[in-house]
Amino acid sequence: MSRKKSADPELAHRLSRRGMLGVAAGASAAAVLGASAVPAAAHGSAEHSTGRGPSPAKGKGQPVLTPGRLGVQLYSLRDKVSTLGFAQVFDELERFGYDEIEFAGYTQGTAGAITLPQLKRLAKDHGLKAIGSHVNYYDNNNPNAYSFAQNLTKVLDDAQALGLEHIGTASGPFRYGSTVDAWKRAAADFNAYGEAARRRGLKFYQHNHAEEFSFATDRPDVRLYDVLLAETDPNLVYLEMDIYWAFAGQFRFSRTPEGRPAPFDPLRYVLKQPHRYPLFHVKDGIADIAARDGYRMVDVGDGDIDYKGFISAVNKTRDGRRTHHWQVEHDQPVDSIAFARKSAAHLHSLREKC
Repeated sequence: MSRKKSADPELAHRLSRRGMLGVAAGASAAAVLGASAVPAAAHGSAEHSTGRGPSPAKGKGQPVLTPGRLGVQLYSLRDKVSTLGFAQVFDELERFGYDEIEFAGYTQGTAGAITLPQLKRLAKDHGLKAIGSHVNYYDNNNPNAYSFAQNLTKVLDDAQALGLEHIGTASGPFRYGSTVDAWKRAAADFNAYGEAARRRGLKFYQHNHAEEFSFATDRPDVRLYDVLLAETDPNLVYLEMDIYWAFAGQFRFSRTPEGRPAPFDPLRYVLKQPHRYPLFHVKDGIADIAARDGYRMVDVGDGDIDYKGFISAVNKTRDGRRTHHWQVEHDQPVDSIAFARKSAAHLHSLREKC
């Protein structure tokens, strides 16, 4: 990031105060800019030298994953939810050892209608805690859309009916454009949703993709994600880091549009403000510098992202093992049930060294 004096003193003050400008790059970020140009997360421990994730653990040492905190984003299983229904999907998730679920809609498609009280009971009967849900940020073309902007009361009513702790959106804050002021406006929206959620005993959150780490069109020295963090109230707006997309953003946006180095490390964002990241998406990828995002998405455990190191680092923050939730996800799994099974087995196998 540029160290020149900001043309927006108020924004510069907020960015500096919250410690988010110039997020220090770790060794992994440096690798993105190095001669190898291999995505950063592919580097590190020897267990990644084969181009795959950690080998199965031998059962020794403390589990990396905190017991009770393994979840799955149900978007990954949308095909099975639609055709088989939640009950059969929850049967499988319980068998695989999942503790939590994150919703991406409350309907079953061809599997038939289900009410929210029925859905809440069904999850409880399978030992699954509904931890959060993704809802659209806005749909300006539909005043009756099921979104935060168009139907906030209904969105929060449903979250409460399901007994959720978190209610959020996977929509990017691009409602008003990609300028600094546009993201300030989006941040004001998020603060309002966060305040409304807090009054209901809920936490509002935003889930990132790669583009959140791009730069403002009117200020190529300002990363948009930094504007979001600086302009939202940390007591009202929380973040769900999609780790895969954050590393894809690192690969794509470690240089400004003008070509100047602007490295960042996704983990550093979390370690600076761990309380703002209660939720994570655990999504894996094989490093591929020919791909737009620097990775090709694969099942968790089949790729190069060092989840053992990432989760361990977050666990070491204050109350880290008690305050974070890990949701596995794959946008387009070849076999969604096999993905859920393999991902759970892999994450349960990760252990700290004795």
